[in-house]
Amino acid sequence: MVAWFQERIIETDRLPLFCFFAAMVLAFGFIRLSVRLIRAQVRWWPGNITPGGLHIHHVVFGVVLMLIGGVASLAVPPDLVSARSVAGGIFGVGAALVLDEFALILHLRDVYWTETGRTSIDAVFVAIALSGLLLIGVRPIGIEEFYDFDSDPLIPHPFWWSVGFTVLNLALAVITLLKGKIWSGLLGLFLWPLIYIGAIRLARPGSPWARWRYRPDRRRGQRKLARATWREIRLRRPIIRGKIWFQELIAGRHS
Repeated sequence: MVAWFQERIIETDRLPLFCFFAAMVLAFGFIRLSVRLIRAQVRWWPGNITPGGLHIHHVVFGVVLMLIGGVASLAVPPDLVSARSVAGGIFGVGAALVLDEFALILHLRDVYWTETGRTSIDAVFVAIALSGLLLIGVRPIGIEEFYDFDSDPLIPHPFWWSVGFTVLNLALAVITLLKGKIWSGLLGLFLWPLIYIGAIRLARPGSPWARWRYRPDRRRGQRKLARATWREIRLRRPIIRGKIWFQELIAGRHS
């Protein structure tokens, strides 16, 4: 494990990213434990911060920490890896606090323990997944194509091939997102088979793509909408119930 960490993290200059990732995961776990204890009204645990009756949400502290960590990472010289790692850790803590109240920012009201508040958990899971892929060395689409084509002497005009593949992959990612497949669209930016599969399969009912393409006044649109609805009920909803169970196991039950 030590040899793997030395080879894959330290020698590849990913230690600041590792500190960001670890700090974000730990801070998210801590803040969720804190709010669950506060919600349960545990006497020995400090409650909400309410100076003068004003409830200060932890997203405020997260924004401050992200500013400190972000500015520090820009100001620290590149050769000071330890200082950059500390800045990455501070940024990771701030990111966890901000994303944990992502739904509050999105809706501009306190929806933390409501059904809508699950959006925050989704945002945290997406951030952990994407940063985890970067940490293990998976490169986003676009960068991957430029690396591969520029190193292949048999491909003519490698730059324009790289541009073409990048535009194609980004277009497929947009189509996948429009079809309501958020996880496939975002993770597909790193694992390209996901966006190819997501782009050719049926859209989810209620997604922008379904509203535009599966029109009820057309027979073909009716058939596609019926198939998409059947898949949503029989195949996707059990998976969503499992995801919600796992989310509430970690973050608490939303009412």
